[in-house]
Amino acid sequence: MGSEFIIMPLMIAAVFGIFYLHYSTRNKERLALIEKGAEASIFVKGKTHTAPIWKILILNLALLLMGIGIGIFIASLLHYNMGVEEDVAYPGTIFLMAGIGLFVGFNMTKNLDKE
Repeated sequence: MGSEFIIMPLMIAAVFGIFYLHYSTRNKERLALIEKGAEASIFVKGKTHTAPIWKILILNLALLLMGIGIGIFIASLLHYNMGVEEDVAYPGTIFLMAGIGLFVGFNMTKNLDKE
């Protein structure tokens, strides 16, 4: 009964610890580089032209949902016309088509970054 009162603070402390460690280490690295006389341009990660994140999310979500829809349609064709068991046809084709949709979305995202 009382274990949730112990687990939640531990999880919150772990997340806080990870963020604290990340930011304090990054700050120490930057201060050491500044002391050695390094230029500030090394702190800027390659600011190249990339597609906005909302376009990438919408593209991948749309292709995922279209893949799931096509998977359901193909599964119903397999089940009713070819006699494949329902327990096999639906999950198999839904996951297959969703994976294909995500793969196509990955390739289209890669092409968006090139433009």
